[in-house]
Amino acid sequence: MPKTEAELYAFLADLGISVSTMRHPPLFTVADSQALRGEIPGGHTKNLFLKDKKDNFFLVTVGEEAEVDLKQIHHLIGASGRVSFGRPEMLMELLGVIPGAVTVFGLINDTAGRVKVVLDQELMSHEVINGHPLTNEATTTIAAADLVRFVEATGHDAVILKVSA
Repeated sequence: MPKTEAELYAFLADLGISVSTMRHPPLFTVADSQALRGEIPGGHTKNLFLKDKKDNFFLVTVGEEAEVDLKQIHHLIGASGRVSFGRPEMLMELLGVIPGAVTVFGLINDTAGRVKVVLDQELMSHEVINGHPLTNEATTTIAAADLVRFVEATGHDAVILKVSA
């Protein structure tokens, strides 16, 4: 079973990471979430759940307005050939979330370490980062350095690369 939002907060608390969360109606797209701007400061995320031809999975987290060249990104992230979007079933199996709720916090569910995470350098220049806490009915704000600590605590390498155009 995927971890719950409460289990995510407990995991963060155990790491000594302080976050704040704002509840809101479900947000499925970047456009939906932009309606909250002004209320939640910091870098807002867009997450791409990708797979390559060898069934390697990648979670690429960029700023909400970042443009990513999906025809070329495989060169940057170490994929075997071009990438496509991962199927919703694999998204649930690996990250424990549904489309529209994809989040870097989903790494808490990837206990086998099958997903390579890539954080965009531009996004990580923000002091705080915002992402869904395993549900698209809330936005959680975390310090950028604490986000790296969280990623590493889940057993993943926090790879920071310039992937946005």
